[in-house]
Amino acid sequence: MKVDRLLDFLVTILCWVWFILGFFLFFSWLYLGAAMFVKNKEAAFQRLNSHFYQVFFCLLRVTAPRHKWVINQEVASIRSAVIVCNHLSYLDPLLFIALFERQRTLVKTRFFSMPVFGWIIKKSGYFPASGEGQFTRMMLKQMQTMESFFQKGGNLFIFPEGTRSRDGGVGNLNRGALKIARLCKAPIYVLQLTHTNKLFPPGRFLFQTRIKNRITLRILDRIEPDYQHQVPSAAVLEQRVMAAYAGQQP
Repeated sequence: MKVDRLLDFLVTILCWVWFILGFFLFFSWLYLGAAMFVKNKEAAFQRLNSHFYQVFFCLLRVTAPRHKWVINQEVASIRSAVIVCNHLSYLDPLLFIALFERQRTLVKTRFFSMPVFGWIIKKSGYFPASGEGQFTRMMLKQMQTMESFFQKGGNLFIFPEGTRSRDGGVGNLNRGALKIARLCKAPIYVLQLTHTNKLFPPGRFLFQTRIKNRITLRILDRIEPDYQHQVPSAAVLEQRVMAAYAGQQP
């Protein structure tokens, strides 16, 4: 048991050190170059984010080989869509950033004021989770560019419950992402993610590297309404999303 905990500790430290040393040694100058010289800064920052987290997950897979990752190939090919997924672990949003080079998502407002990280998420065009107060203008600006973002192949991924599930179930959904899909006439993909919480459980600091685990990500449903003739309400879209998840429950 002590050996397992020591290995968990070493892997956890190694992976999270990447966030500091990996950024400053290998990626900081790329972000600075993109900020100063690249015309489409948002796209450049999103690609850098994706590559940064791809390295992180490669490191995690090597150091925690008992966790098998099974990601449906159809997931990686999604483009120009709103992606809805259940939320189990802090690893989940990092995984989606790694999967999609062009991505937007909602980020808790407190992160926008953090040094360096706040600058990166602003440049990346991510949405503040709340559009109140100082974030109103930022939210409106991002909303105005969503249609163009989808046209260029970008994905908006959302964990609409707003927090990690403690029991693996899906709670009440926030309809914000569904309203964006209606506004921009974008398809909605309903995804199911399993067992990331066994690798990195909520409320714990250490990765659980010594247990056998299978992490999966797959498409449950693709919702593409006939927007030209009958635009469904957000409530109807929510019912469709919840029905997809209900069909997976034992």
